[in-house]
Amino acid sequence: MYAITIPEPGGPEALVWAEVPDPVPGEGEVLVEVAAAAVNRADVLQRQGFYNPPPGASPYPGLECSGRIAALGPGVSGWSVGDEVCALLSGGGYAEKVAVPIGQLLPVPDGVDLAQAAALPEVVCTVWSNVFMVSHLRPGETLLVHGGASGIGTMAIQLGKAIGARVAVTAGGPDKLARCAELGADILVDYREQDFVDEVLKATDGVGADVILDIMGAKYLERNVRALAVNGRLAVIGLQGGAKGELNLGALLTKRAAVTATSLRGRPAAEKAAIVAAVREHVWPLIAGGRVRPVVDRTLPLSDAAEGHRVLEASTHVGKVLLTV
Repeated sequence: MYAITIPEPGGPEALVWAEVPDPVPGEGEVLVEVAAAAVNRADVLQRQGFYNPPPGASPYPGLECSGRIAALGPGVSGWSVGDEVCALLSGGGYAEKVAVPIGQLLPVPDGVDLAQAAALPEVVCTVWSNVFMVSHLRPGETLLVHGGASGIGTMAIQLGKAIGARVAVTAGGPDKLARCAELGADILVDYREQDFVDEVLKATDGVGADVILDIMGAKYLERNVRALAVNGRLAVIGLQGGAKGELNLGALLTKRAAVTATSLRGRPAAEKAAIVAAVREHVWPLIAGGRVRPVVDRTLPLSDAAEGHRVLEASTHVGKVLLTV
């Protein structure tokens, strides 16, 4: 088969379309013939040499894909050759074939075509696990999403609204904010021109956000705590603004607030399977009912993954960038 390889870390040009051995599904795995994969920030970090795959994972980038089951490994039941699926991966999505543990497989939801289903697994699992399973967002609460026009952001807006929360977003510029509003965002903050703390406090009559989904890390840490409501929950899932910040524990104590930080790729298989099962139970019906949908900015050939990385790094996109085989 062919796959996108990374012989040496570097810029987008470091991604090389090359012939590699076919993967073989192990115990409890299926072989998926890939139709499409999605580009994620983690793929960019891996290409740059900063985010290696966990032990035993495919060396090729790609944390989510869609396709058809081509073969069943030993001990697999409940799935058949030819089934259309999408999958949460530890790596290997940028390839013509990938081996996937059955606990990380999802059926393509009703109303979504096979290629667009590749835009779902990583973002849905990330948002559901952090905003709902860890931070316990409830109807009537306020969710603040940083990077509202990103793949994660566009999904977080929709899921927040679907459960009856009020959603605030930060994004860069009026065009991206307009797209966030189309998805249901209630409070729109242009981080280039406005202070999100002031805007969120003003919009909530000084109460603040009950849950904050943060991709920036250190750069936003102090302001995120100020923007939190009493009993608020800050979920950090990215470090685009740095890894080391100063945390005022007094402010956190006063608000009886919590800060959590998680990643998805390195979790044990059992934890990933539990998240995937929760997503299938709670989110797939929302997608089938048309209340939540994948947001795809553009689709490129998998062999042109370098261009997909350039688009992501330029941050001109809204939603997901897909790579099709």
